[in-house]
Amino acid sequence: MQAMFDTVLRQEALTSLFQPIVDLEDGKIVGYEGLIRGPVGTPLHSPVELFDAARREGRTGELELLCHRKHIDNFDSLRLPGRLFLNMSPDVVTVAAPTDFRSDSAPRTQNRSGGRIVVELTETSTAASYAQLREATGKYRGMGVQFAIDDLGEGFASLRLWSELRPEFVKIDQYFVRDIDSDSLKRRVVRSIAEIALHSGAILVAEGIETEAELAVVRSLGIQYGQGYLLGRPSAEPVHILPRETMGMLGARGDVAVGSAMRSRNATAGKILREVPTVSNEMPTNEVYRIFQEQAELQVLAVLRDGVPQGLIHRSRMLDRLARPYQRELYGTKPCAHFIENAPLVVDQHTSLQDLAHLFTENNPHHLFEGFIITASGKFAGVGTGFDLLREITQMQMDAARYANPLTQLPGNVPINEHLEMLAHSGTPFAVCYADLDHFKPFNDLYGYRVGDDAIQLTATLLRNHIDPEVDFLGHIGGDDFIVVFRSANWRERCQAIVDGFAATTRCLYRQEHLDAGGYVALNRQGQEVFHQLLSISLGVVTLDGIAQHSSAHISEMAAVAKAQAKKVSGNALFVERRVKADPIH
Repeated sequence: MQAMFDTVLRQEALTSLFQPIVDLEDGKIVGYEGLIRGPVGTPLHSPVELFDAARREGRTGELELLCHRKHIDNFDSLRLPGRLFLNMSPDVVTVAAPTDFRSDSAPRTQNRSGGRIVVELTETSTAASYAQLREATGKYRGMGVQFAIDDLGEGFASLRLWSELRPEFVKIDQYFVRDIDSDSLKRRVVRSIAEIALHSGAILVAEGIETEAELAVVRSLGIQYGQGYLLGRPSAEPVHILPRETMGMLGARGDVAVGSAMRSRNATAGKILREVPTVSNEMPTNEVYRIFQEQAELQVLAVLRDGVPQGLIHRSRMLDRLARPYQRELYGTKPCAHFIENAPLVVDQHTSLQDLAHLFTENNPHHLFEGFIITASGKFAGVGTGFDLLREITQMQMDAARYANPLTQLPGNVPINEHLEMLAHSGTPFAVCYADLDHFKPFNDLYGYRVGDDAIQLTATLLRNHIDPEVDFLGHIGGDDFIVVFRSANWRERCQAIVDGFAATTRCLYRQEHLDAGGYVALNRQGQEVFHQLLSISLGVVTLDGIAQHSSAHISEMAAVAKAQAKKVSGNALFVERRVKADPIH
């Protein structure tokens, strides 16, 4: 085995495989993880055996750097898009901290892949101290390299590594992804990881996604990127674009951002939180001046008094004032709180972005330009900027327009499915109502599509008037079909009010003679005269207890069956499917 290992390293008899890392919103490949294999048909083909042999020989670092060179060269020659994720142990990071990435002593990133390398720290038990790691990673970052924590969840050490190094990416161990659709504890763990990532600014990558159910839950929890056999297997010549079938699983079409509509509706101030240094209100002005001088990129810092935020000090204005004659002499030894110019706007991290936008219209608009303070449980967490808020609000508006039905401006199929998936895995009881118009085609043929559109819009208004917009969800599937997802406790009364109010709502659409006759005569497809009743509405409702796990496809199928039962009843009708646990919301 020793001789074989020596031969592998001497002949560089290694093969690079690349597994895609996918943006779970739009299906784009954002990078690849480089995976190594030894010679085929030998015990060292397995990476586990290969690195075990390296450890026995004390040559782990030499093997890792050879793997990096192979990966980078092949990544360049294949002209792969996005970032290249390279596995690297912390001990090797500290020993091989580069001064020139083009040398053979460290990963070469000055080729086409320059600035697109992400080093995955693969072990949490390490001889290297955190201080050594911070120093080494700082040098790598100075050359454009980013970092990821690999296999988060294997132990508490990885959480400390996250806190110490503040990586740009965090990869959730596949153990927590496997069967996450049926394991509520794993969902809670991943949800907690997502909360931490929100505050640290790290992008999460869910590893080991192998089933569509796992994919659906991972997306519903707001995880940005995914990796696993379901999305793409490791290959020596990987795809640049996901296959149509895989895009279909994501519900994506080209560049359509699948998950952004739901995430935008749930977006809070925590999404735009930026961490900044804090100082005591009693700190001398000269000390704050020194902080700004030493950190050229720092634009603002927060002033706290006994841990409570007092306001913000802006770099440009403070340095501007102190540059004037005698200002340093006058204020240098005085508390920095003198440089807080305006009373700050303070919001909790859970404040929705929509509510935050309203706050700006009600308060002094200077907050939009100067920034605002974000707190968590009453304690300072970071700051937000008007620029970031406007960017997110604009994106939300674009998403709403992208997924809205053009006739009613109600959410279309993508956000409907996302909402169903989210509730299905949240443990929240809810009721799904499928609404469909009866006799719509002959009505549309007789009165024309313009009046047909009026009928659909009136139906949308009726449904909208009988839901609670704070907890219920209304979507337009298309044509004359709608979905209402109720979390209101009185959903049954709301459905009955829709049924009872439909005739009066649509009365304005008909000629008087048709109202008097209760319908009209029109030709069918065989050219025969047939009497058709006036429009009516059928509501099919299925209730779910929030415990049993269902996919959005299964839920919509059950609702469609309930709707079909309602349509068997003449006139406006409501049918509640009782085979699923009834009335769970009461």
